[in-house]
Amino acid sequence: MDDAAVDPRSVLFVTIDSCRFDTFCEARAPHLRSLGPLHRAVAPSHFTLGSHASMFVGFTPHVPHSREPFLNPKLAKLFKLGRSAWPGAAEPAFRLEGENVVDGFRREGYVTLGTGSVRWFDPATPSALALTRHFGRFFFPRGARKLEEQLEWIEGCLAEAAGAGPVFLFLNVGETHVPYHHPGAPWEAGHNPCIPFGTANDPGECRRRQLACLEWVDERLAPLLERFRSATTLACADHGDCWGEDGLWEHGIPHEMTLTVPLLLRVRGSPI
Repeated sequence: MDDAAVDPRSVLFVTIDSCRFDTFCEARAPHLRSLGPLHRAVAPSHFTLGSHASMFVGFTPHVPHSREPFLNPKLAKLFKLGRSAWPGAAEPAFRLEGENVVDGFRREGYVTLGTGSVRWFDPATPSALALTRHFGRFFFPRGARKLEEQLEWIEGCLAEAAGAGPVFLFLNVGETHVPYHHPGAPWEAGHNPCIPFGTANDPGECRRRQLACLEWVDERLAPLLERFRSATTLACADHGDCWGEDGLWEHGIPHEMTLTVPLLLRVRGSPI
C-alpha cells in the first residue's frame, strides 16, 4: 500500500469483529497498540448489526468511569450527531449533521469509503442497507476472511481520492470472527470450535485461533494505520464472544464476555 499520508482531517474506523478484550491483552499487536493505550470498554451491543448501528450514530464503545472525552461518550462523543441524545459535558471531536455518522461526513465533503467482511454488510441483505447505504463507495468481499482483498480495494480507492480532501474510511475485519481463520492458518477453516449449543466446542482452541488471527491482522494493517498516523483512528471490537462462560458460546447474547471489548483511539494525531 502506498504510504502517502492522508489529509489530517481524515478518519479511519476499524472494527475487529468479535475480538475479545482478553485476546487483545495477550496478543502481540504492535501496530494497533501504537495508536495509544489499550482500554477495556463496553460495546453498545452484543452482535454486529446492533453494535455498528449504534456506533454509526455516535455511541462508540464506552469506558464508563473514565473522565476522558471520547473514551466516555456520555462525557463527550467522538462523533456527535446534531441535537440527538445528551449533548455531553464537553465538546465532541466531530459534530455532524445527517442520518448517521457516514452521512454526516459525506455532507461535510469527506470521501466516504467502507468495507465490511461479515454477512451483516452483504448488500444482498436488505438489513445491511442501514449500515452501508450512505457510503460513497462500499465493498463487500464474498467470504468472511478477506482482509487482504479489502486492503487492495482500499488502496485503489485512496489512490483515486488523493488530493480530494479528507476521507472517512470504515473497515470491518472478519478474520477474528468465528470460526477464527486467516489465509495460511495451520488449521481447517471449516472446523468451528465455537458453536452455540455445540457439543464439541473447545475454549482453548478458540483462544489460540483468535489470538493468531489478531496477530495476523495486526501485521497487515500496519501500512494503513501509518497512513492515518496524523489523522483520527478508532480501532475497537464490535462485540466479543463467549467461550463456555456460564455455558454460553459465541455472541448474540448479553453477557460480560460479549460486551467487553478492546478500544484504542488517536484523535487528530494524539493518542487518547
